[in-house]
Amino acid sequence: MKKLIFFVIIFVSIAGFSQTKKIQILRADNTFVKPEYPGATISVGNVFIEHEGATLRCDKAYIYQEKKLIKAMGNVVINQGDTIVQTSKYTDYDANSKIATSWGNVVLKDDSMTLQTDTLRFDRENQQLYYKSGGTITDANNVLKSRIGDYYLRTKKFQAFTNVEITNKDSKVVSNHLDYYTDTGIADLLGPSTITSKQDSIYTEKGHHNSKTNISHFLKNSKIFYNDRTIEGDSLYYNKNIEFASATGNIIVVDTINKSIIKGGYAEYFKLKDSVFIIEKAVAISIVEKDSVFIHGDKLMVTGKVEDRIVRAFNHVKIFKSDLQGKCDSLITFEKTGLTKLLINPVMWTEGNQITGDTIHLISNPKTEQLDSLKILDNAFMVQKDSAGFSQMKGKNMYGKFTNNALKTLDVVGNSEVVFYLRNDLQELIGITRMKSSKNIFITLENNEIETIDFNRKPEGKTYPPSKLPKAEEILKGFVWREKERPLNKDGIFIYDDLEIDKKETKKIETNEKETKEIETKEIETNEEKTNEERTNEKETNEKETKKIETNEKETNEKKNNEKETNKIEITKN
Repeated sequence: MKKLIFFVIIFVSIAGFSQTKKIQILRADNTFVKPEYPGATISVGNVFIEHEGATLRCDKAYIYQEKKLIKAMGNVVINQGDTIVQTSKYTDYDANSKIATSWGNVVLKDDSMTLQTDTLRFDRENQQLYYKSGGTITDANNVLKSRIGDYYLRTKKFQAFTNVEITNKDSKVVSNHLDYYTDTGIADLLGPSTITSKQDSIYTEKGHHNSKTNISHFLKNSKIFYNDRTIEGDSLYYNKNIEFASATGNIIVVDTINKSIIKGGYAEYFKLKDSVFIIEKAVAISIVEKDSVFIHGDKLMVTGKVEDRIVRAFNHVKIFKSDLQGKCDSLITFEKTGLTKLLINPVMWTEGNQITGDTIHLISNPKTEQLDSLKILDNAFMVQKDSAGFSQMKGKNMYGKFTNNALKTLDVVGNSEVVFYLRNDLQELIGITRMKSSKNIFITLENNEIETIDFNRKPEGKTYPPSKLPKAEEILKGFVWREKERPLNKDGIFIYDDLEIDKKETKKIETNEKETKEIETKEIETNEEKTNEERTNEKETNEKETKKIETNEKETNEKKNNEKETNKIEITKN
């Protein structure tokens, strides 16, 4: 009887507790109290407890009525609705705050992920999970590991801190801080992070990576590393599915194998096509140990595999190297053969020499990276400035050879002409030669100055004393001195030439003159029309006046005749 009363008292107490905090012990094999656990009700064997929509199962539980605390142990299982299930060895549940702290092989599952950790805090009120001793989240696409993690059940958002890793079949993300959404597979990278795969790796300090679509956007100190290239910029967009990347702001594309760099404001890279396109102050830099080559164009394109790269530049193209500069409208360089073609109104400067032609080919040795030879095709022209004038060589084509990057010989082929200022060993001007030949002229240079001139066939012309050269003989037909267009340093390749500005100004002046002339012509024509009209009016007025005068004279004569007749009649009557 006493035993029955004891159990009734316990049941009433538990019922009162459950009404206060809505905790109910639905089942237990045995329930009792012990003096050594003051304030605790102990349930043992298949314990089943419910609290505000959540249930707790375990092998043994201590229920502290006053503290509103449950300590569960042994095969603990927490269920929240039909979607969340958590298992662990131990759990402390605070019914006031609705926080469950679990430890010992904790596993929590919902409809989109599985979380494993050693110790987990489950805030049922805010639907948040916390761990600080390392955890792993596994969803349909990825496995995420971190030292510290917060998971928000409502938004499916996971905040991971310290030693964070996300891995899947395609790539691995490593970071110290990121937000990951288990339903979308999106990771917001909020600190130094890397993404690696078999094909490439990416570094960023802020970015957005979608592990499901393999499309990413990186916003701070970002770089993409390929086997043969590195791409970096203020902002990077990357689509791994088609191996396409675009970069904006302070772009640097490094060819790690061919030792070249491309810079600009915007770039696009197609890995499958081995193609890089770059604009906005674009410059290609070929790195040489002591003297790099800088090529600028409004647009740059690099195509081809590592062993067969081709560089193309379009519009306002300029080249700078300490001992060689150039300019043209379009350029193409074949890195495998060392051939560079300057197309459309090209000009080159090698030390004191200016070289022009319809097309210029510059050939360098790919192994030694030294200049080898030069071809000027059609309307070939070379000018060397002298203090007294300009030495000039002209022909259909020219072929030059370099030694130690200095132009040593020049073979002028077809309809060759030359104007050469002769100086003695003291550099005194002793004569000016003006010659022409239907064949070749062979020129040697020393210290970038013309040393000898040999004619393949006897030329026409002569050498004049310095003061006797006729003015008309000073300049060969086609001569244009283009020194103002020459870039003086690597920054000069971005400067638009005064010549181009002058052309614009000239065109503007010509347009204004044309408009002024048209206005003046129109005014003259208007005045002429007005003058003709005035003359016609004057003529008509004069004719009217003349007719009026004639009419008045006729009337006057008639009046006089009438008066005479009247007088005659009166005289006759008398």
